[in-house]
Amino acid sequence: MGRRLTEFLNSSSSGKFRLILVAAFAVVSLLFAAALLSPESPFFYLPLRIALSSRRPRIYDPTCDSRRDHHSYSATKYHRTPSPQPSPYLLAKLRDYEDLHRRCGPLSDPTLNPQEFRTDDCKFVVYAPSQGLGNRILGLSSTFLYALLTNRVLLVEFGPDMEDLFCEPFPNSTWYLPETFPFRFQLQSHRFRKAYSFGTLLQKKEEDQQNSAPALLQIFLQDKYNDYDKLFFRDENQGFVHRVPWLALVHDGYLIPCLFQMQSFRSELEKLFPDQETVFHHLAKYLLSPSNEAWEHITGFYKAYLAKAEERIGFQIRVFEPKKTTFPAVMKQIMSCTQKHRILPQSRSKSIFVASLSRKYYEEIDSMYGERSHGGIAVYQASHEGKQHFGDNSHNMKAWMDIYLLSMSDVLVTSSMSTFGYVAAGIAGVRPWIVMIPDPYHPRGADEPSCERAVNIEPCFHFPPWFAYPDQPGTVGPVARCEDVSWGLKIVGG
Repeated sequence: MGRRLTEFLNSSSSGKFRLILVAAFAVVSLLFAAALLSPESPFFYLPLRIALSSRRPRIYDPTCDSRRDHHSYSATKYHRTPSPQPSPYLLAKLRDYEDLHRRCGPLSDPTLNPQEFRTDDCKFVVYAPSQGLGNRILGLSSTFLYALLTNRVLLVEFGPDMEDLFCEPFPNSTWYLPETFPFRFQLQSHRFRKAYSFGTLLQKKEEDQQNSAPALLQIFLQDKYNDYDKLFFRDENQGFVHRVPWLALVHDGYLIPCLFQMQSFRSELEKLFPDQETVFHHLAKYLLSPSNEAWEHITGFYKAYLAKAEERIGFQIRVFEPKKTTFPAVMKQIMSCTQKHRILPQSRSKSIFVASLSRKYYEEIDSMYGERSHGGIAVYQASHEGKQHFGDNSHNMKAWMDIYLLSMSDVLVTSSMSTFGYVAAGIAGVRPWIVMIPDPYHPRGADEPSCERAVNIEPCFHFPPWFAYPDQPGTVGPVARCEDVSWGLKIVGG
């Protein structure tokens, strides 16, 4: 080391100058990069704008067969009353949002004029999911509604496991977060949460909420969120959140009951949804149309097995602890429910569709009610994956197929605590019979019913903050505790 230093000092002045210049440039570059990629820095806006204006190879495809044809697959002549219609105010709000997304969102249509693309007055909310498909759909719908309420553009960070499940929902644009977005792969990391989350900001009080706001803020609302994170649902904190141009919502739940509890949103929500028990139905029908590939799988199975039945019955069976919850115990609950409420009378031909990770429930129901035993009933199952897979596009495609086939049912029997069942019932517009699946961690009394009819088609939010419960002082929103999750909240109307 000493010899190298001596040689350096004895070298020519021009060589030393070049080395000093290179070292200085490297230091300045590192400092600039740190400033550029820090959400607290005003320079952070530059890479965000560059990311949004860069063209993705994905081009908006206006063809979406399911959006055009889904009405042909929604009812039999014995079906429920017609699906609820969206309010004129909601339709106008959605058209305004489409204009906003086209103006502010990523350029995906090469015919658009780049000079019309401006983000100076645009704000964004990025949805970053992590759990199963049912949870993701609920979280995505909630984030979209928050975008509508706060005039933000929704962008989604879907991994490869979510590719080609849905059609692009917004004309002449895309909802995919650009691949060049800073921190794209860090939005859900613990390190990012510790540095840039709303809860951390409140806890450490590192920002003056009256004068400054970061360019990017993570809103962490997963089931293990802390008391500081939960303060996002307090009206007094929305003014500060509103000033942040970029939000990253990390959650997989149906947050909408808590939005109805907030004075800052309630008036607008009541205008958007006069019938407050159909919120999810309208959001999902607008936002989540199966892609052409998914639609081909769905309609192919439907035409082959379900189309000719006079009535379609969907069974969605989800057991969260299969090693501790026995198969006979679950079947006992299912049979008790269907027999007590005469869900399977023999008066006309029926198709029973079973959605379950396990094949044995299908086999048992088929042996009891299938064509070998009862000529008018046929039992079908599209897939049986054994267990839930994460990071698997094929698994999610089968799950989306199961959800949509369930949503084509006239009668639904779903499982307690299952977001999969919530989504199917919400899309269908059918009040399900919710079977209370035995839970070793939350045992039910022997005298409690085997199932309950849901009061409406709204999903349950499993992990609301304590101050959102209807029995808390000052809580006046249209919510109640869920039928199947005593600590959860759902919308129950005005």
